[in-house]
Amino acid sequence: MHIPDSYSPEEQPYKAIREWRHDERPRERLLLHGAHSLSDAELLAILIAKGVRGFSALDAARLMLEKLGTLSEITARDVSELARIKGIGKVKAITLAAAFELTRRVETAPFHSKRVIRSPQDVASYYIPKLRGMMKETFRVLLLNTANQIFRDVVVSEGSLNASIVHPREVFRTAITESANALILMHNHPSGNTEPSREDIAITKQLVEAGKLVDIKVLDHLIIAGEQYTSLSEKGLL
Repeated sequence: MHIPDSYSPEEQPYKAIREWRHDERPRERLLLHGAHSLSDAELLAILIAKGVRGFSALDAARLMLEKLGTLSEITARDVSELARIKGIGKVKAITLAAAFELTRRVETAPFHSKRVIRSPQDVASYYIPKLRGMMKETFRVLLLNTANQIFRDVVVSEGSLNASIVHPREVFRTAITESANALILMHNHPSGNTEPSREDIAITKQLVEAGKLVDIKVLDHLIIAGEQYTSLSEKGLL
């Protein structure tokens, strides 16, 4: 049994993660579908590893997110703050702090190490492995600097259907805040169909026009389906 993100020990009978169905446990889901398929709470639960009596690692992860904020806010907390969360303690807090510091060091890698984009194939070859096995549709915005390098990708929307129907405000908010020079839109089709829908084309054209207003060029919109992809730019639809 997979316990949903809204699960609360007060609302439902407690059931330890080891008692869940094998393919619903966070570690097994990561092995089957990749780390990208897990929620923030599930990823934290894997780092926490073990809970305490009547309170699983996933419960501790959810409490951490509730008390300390988003993942980016949690990574700025010191060991003592992490250790105060029920089910964490000093040893687990040290493990978490070390993992967060490793992430920060990776994110601050040298400028020249960022991925340079020269064609839709460059984007597809990098993201196809990341999206392989993902069963829900996600809409991402890839932010590019003046050297045409991707310096961040942002998940704007995700769901089982119509995740590509997004508002320009959602797409451009981070791009404006982080002074992106240009952006690439991307979403996956779990169905395996690479063809853009009428909604995909309409949304793309709307976002291209919105980009002109804020002086951030929309270079492309890629649809990734399994091992294949479609570039709306190459199809002349931008």
